[in-house]
Amino acid sequence: FVGNSTYLDDHGPPPQKVLPFPSQVVYNRVGKCGSRTVVLLLRILSEKHGFNLVTSDIHNKTRLTKNEQMELIKNISTAEQPYLFTRHVHFLNFSRFGGDQPVYINIIRDPVNRFLSNYFFRRFGDWRGEQNHMIRTPNMRQEERYLDINVCILESYPECSNPRLFYIIPYFCGQHPRCREPGEWALERAKLNVNENFLLVGVLEELEDVLLLLERFLPHYFKDVLSIYKNPEHRKLGNLTVTVKKTVPSPEAIQILYQRMRYEYEFYYYVKEQFHLLKRKFGLKSHIRKPNPRPEFFIPSPLETEEPINDEEEDDEKWLEDIYKR
Repeated sequence: FVGNSTYLDDHGPPPQKVLPFPSQVVYNRVGKCGSRTVVLLLRILSEKHGFNLVTSDIHNKTRLTKNEQMELIKNISTAEQPYLFTRHVHFLNFSRFGGDQPVYINIIRDPVNRFLSNYFFRRFGDWRGEQNHMIRTPNMRQEERYLDINVCILESYPECSNPRLFYIIPYFCGQHPRCREPGEWALERAKLNVNENFLLVGVLEELEDVLLLLERFLPHYFKDVLSIYKNPEHRKLGNLTVTVKKTVPSPEAIQILYQRMRYEYEFYYYVKEQFHLLKRKFGLKSHIRKPNPRPEFFIPSPLETEEPINDEEEDDEKWLEDIYKR
C-alpha cells in the first residue's frame, strides 16, 4: 500500500450519532416523593443504556434568581445528549431564555404523607446509618429535633404552617414569586405546566405503574427499569432510604394539616386523575373514584400492576406521538 489515502478518503466522514427522541429529559424531583429510589435506578440505567445522567450536588436551592436560571439552563443545554438532568428545583422555562424546552417528568405523593416523611427525615434520617440527618441539620437544637409533631401542628409552629406547607405546587408552577404563595394562581399555573411541559407526572403510591409508563414512553432511558426495581438486591438497597422514627399525628392535627394544604390536595387529586387516565390509555387498570373528603393517610396501597384491560378507543402509538409533538 503506497500513498496518503486515509479512511475518510475511502469512506467519507463517520455518520453522525443518532439521538433518541426526546434526547433532553429533566426530572426536577420533588423532595420526599421517592426521588432517591428513582435516582438509584437512573444510575444503573445510565450505565446500562449509555445516556448521560447529569446530577447536582445542590439539594436545598429550588428557587433561583434570573441569572441563576440562565446559568443553570445554559449548563444543562450544553450537556452531552442524550441526557437526563435531575435536581430538586422548581420548574424552569427554557424557552424563556432562548433554549430548547426539554421533556419533563416527575412524581408526587399524598401531601400530608410527604410532609410527615420530611419532618422526621430532617430530624432522624433513614436506615442508611450515615447520620445524614445530623449532616443536613447540624444547627437544629435538641428541643426542636424532638419537638412533638402534634405540638408543631396544633400550636402553628412555622415548620407546620403555610407557606412551608405549600411545597409540591411550586415544583410545577415555576420560578415566578407568586408560585410560592398558596392560592389559585399558583395552582392553575402548575396544572397548565403539567399539561403543556410534562410528559408524565406519576404518583408514588403507584410507583410500579409509573415505572412501566416511563419504560414505554422513554425506552432509551428506562428500558428494563421495572425488572431492576423488583430485583431483591435493589429492593434491599431501596429499603435503606426509608425514614425512621415516623409517628402518626392525632386525627385533630391531621385535619388541621389537611385544611392548611387544601391547594396541595387539589393539585394532587388533579395529577392523580390525569395519571389514571394515562394508565387507562395504555391498558393498566385503575380504580378511579371521587376524592375522599379527607386524604388517605397511611393507607397502604399495593404497588403491583393489575392485569391489562382491552381498550381500543385510541391507538397507543399515535397518542404517544401526539404527546411528543406538544
